[in-house]
Amino acid sequence: MSKKAERKSELSRSLLMILGFIGAGFIVFLVANIFTRSVTEHSHLLYAFLITVFVMMSVWLGRMIGQIWLARTPLISRKAFIWLAVIIFISIFFVLMAAALTPRASEPFIVQLFMGIPLLTLSISTGIAIKLIRASIKTQITDARTDAAQSQSELQLLQSQLSPHFLFNTLNNIYGTSLTRHEKVPPLLLKLSDLLRYSVYDARERFVPLQSELEYIRNYLEFEQLRIGEKLKLTVSIEDPVDSSVKIAPLLLIVFIENAFKHAKNTTEDSIQIELKIAVWGDQVLFFVKNSNNQESSQSAMLQSIGGFGLENVRRRLALLYPYQYELNIQNEPEHYSVLLQLKTK
Repeated sequence: MSKKAERKSELSRSLLMILGFIGAGFIVFLVANIFTRSVTEHSHLLYAFLITVFVMMSVWLGRMIGQIWLARTPLISRKAFIWLAVIIFISIFFVLMAAALTPRASEPFIVQLFMGIPLLTLSISTGIAIKLIRASIKTQITDARTDAAQSQSELQLLQSQLSPHFLFNTLNNIYGTSLTRHEKVPPLLLKLSDLLRYSVYDARERFVPLQSELEYIRNYLEFEQLRIGEKLKLTVSIEDPVDSSVKIAPLLLIVFIENAFKHAKNTTEDSIQIELKIAVWGDQVLFFVKNSNNQESSQSAMLQSIGGFGLENVRRRLALLYPYQYELNIQNEPEHYSVLLQLKTK
């Protein structure tokens, strides 16, 4: 059986169920009317029970109508919800008016029937609203789970790309050092092993202790000091967090630091000047790094920074991990290049 035939068969079954509920509801109303005429005026409890059964069947009928509606148009427009809300409020108004008239069992059947129409409309509309709202919430939950799964997959991909990117850049630096100062290669390789151990094994989690990330940054700074030597003028101020439970996304700050060392080479001065500050204020991590630069390579450095793999990677991770919880400001001046990042701790 084709999908079209199955859908048509399902609609037919639903329509038959609705007709059955309409008939059953009308029968309940007739029985309630006939029965309440034969009881005394003090027997309101049974009358209320029958009305309750009538309301419940009407609500169920509304749910069936909502099911057919969803089968025909899975995406319900906002206008449909607005009209449904208007019908419900109008029905409530007429139900309250009918209740104020206090219908009795002794009144003519036609009077009770017309007084029951607002209640019937309200019950059916409520059933439809319940079905549509529940379906809408279920759709939103499904979409949210899908988006979360996609974001998690993207985060894992972005994070897995950082280690090869870092290793590629670092090996290039070591190769350059080996050509002119080969005696520095062994200690550089030892430092590199410590750095890779963290990036490959310890940085797999979505968030890691800030203290571990700071130790990784210190190791990287020592690595660069060994590689560059006395030409590097490094000013560092790193405050360890008081609370050891403070966490941060792994390998997030190192991208900006590595970028600072990369572009500090553009300076025409005799020394490479880099300033680094990391502090925790309340529930915020403050990060600042500035490196020397020159006017001739300013535009080129800016283009590389915006389009470079590492910075694009970290921008995307910030958007996924810290939505509306971070501020990133990058300044490219003739004499220096700086990055100021403020983000909320985890």
